[in-house]
Amino acid sequence: MRRPQFLAYFNTRLALACSLIAVSSFNYGFDNQGFATTQAMDAFDKRFGDYNPGTKAYALDPAWLSLFNSLNYIGFAAGVLIGSQISARFGRRWCMFSMSCYALITATITVTSGNRDQILAARILNYVYVGMELAVVPTFQSEIVPAQVRGLAVGTYQFSIILGGLIINSICRGTSKIQDDRAWRIPLGLFYIVPAIVLSLIWFVPESPRWLLQKGRVEESQASLRQLRQGCFTPEQIHNEFRELQTVLEQEVENGHWVDLVKGVNLKRTALVFMVNFFQQGTGQAFSSQYGAVYVKQLGTINAFDMTIVLSLLNLVSIIGSLAYADRVGRRPMLLASSAVMAAGLLTMGGLGTPSPMTTDLKKGVVGMYVVMALGFSLGWGPQTYVVATELPALRLRDMTLQLGFFVNVISNFVVNFTIPYLVDAEYAGLNSKVGLIFGAIAVIAFVCTFLFVPECRGKTLEQIDLMFHSGVKLRDFGSYDASTLIAEPELKEGEVHSDTGKVEENGVKQ
Repeated sequence: MRRPQFLAYFNTRLALACSLIAVSSFNYGFDNQGFATTQAMDAFDKRFGDYNPGTKAYALDPAWLSLFNSLNYIGFAAGVLIGSQISARFGRRWCMFSMSCYALITATITVTSGNRDQILAARILNYVYVGMELAVVPTFQSEIVPAQVRGLAVGTYQFSIILGGLIINSICRGTSKIQDDRAWRIPLGLFYIVPAIVLSLIWFVPESPRWLLQKGRVEESQASLRQLRQGCFTPEQIHNEFRELQTVLEQEVENGHWVDLVKGVNLKRTALVFMVNFFQQGTGQAFSSQYGAVYVKQLGTINAFDMTIVLSLLNLVSIIGSLAYADRVGRRPMLLASSAVMAAGLLTMGGLGTPSPMTTDLKKGVVGMYVVMALGFSLGWGPQTYVVATELPALRLRDMTLQLGFFVNVISNFVVNFTIPYLVDAEYAGLNSKVGLIFGAIAVIAFVCTFLFVPECRGKTLEQIDLMFHSGVKLRDFGSYDASTLIAEPELKEGEVHSDTGKVEENGVKQ
């Protein structure tokens, strides 16, 4: 049986490094789906909800639920800012180590919660860790892998979130029948596992060669790149890649100041990073990930816990397809397909919710479209946002651009999460599934903006992308443009000819 081609780009050191970095994202999935699912548990309602004499049952107050699913983004935003600063100043590994140590503290606060205030504070504090994770994981992945598999590697951030969600949803399914606090404390106890693994092993991962080079640590950078490439690439190819890093960094006109983000071509690059981060959240994925279990429970058509497991499995299949084709067909096609599928699902869901009262068949149709929308998100906007966002910034402005870009992501996520309960709940706007009309319209706009503005960077190194922007290559021409000449020309001017024979098989991989 022939080995998958993408494995040819990973030596053992790089494969283990990417795996460990990706595993750290499990905790985002644990938090995201863990709290979304435990909110539908009777034991959780009893501990943190109010007793309703009319229904003779405990229920979470919609106003508190809105705060619970939105104030955590205060911690998220703080985490992005803190993580970006630590990552830029002290390195990617130090950021991952420090955030893992911190996560063990917040996990303890979470599982020992006995009242609303503590569980709310615990979630806000835990999201500082999640924000630090967002600040460093996609960036770290993009900087250590070859260009040929960057889409796959960076996309594992979202894959790990989905897989972590599947794991905790399965555990929640098993504990949902328990009628005491163990029902929700057992699954939330998973918050301890991943940080303990990461802080124990992160120092075996080579530091980012690009970060080391920016700090002037040339020999360490070269050694790190060699560790991540040897065995898969020839010594000459490794040398040429390092020379490319050096050459482009020396040619950078940016000085690494905040004002450079809006100067010249960088204004376009910054705007594109902001745009993709906004559309990832603005298309309403939180309706599925955060409120899905609660909403399905309210519809009463299917067991909410079974639904979360089935949806997680389907999302996993969808995202595997996205990762498999991101480096074959490109980022743009995946984002366009994602926007189209999400728009179709959301607009149909909104239309089905128009009749009042809704029949059982209409409710089943709404659940079906809710699934379609979620699958569309996992196909493109889920994983590919991080891929595109990490490809576009200037080399010296990478941390600053992504810090602001991910901050836009967090703010958009906060707004969507805060407004959904008020849009859906009958006591407020009462839109119910008609909320799909709002998010569906945004998905249509996302399709148009992707088609017009998002460049195709498949197969290009980060340095080649940087030079294409500075050379004035049109966004629509990025995919077909031969960027290798942009690197070769400055080398010739310096009188140094570094031959890149290209006479190896499998797209430049040593056989």
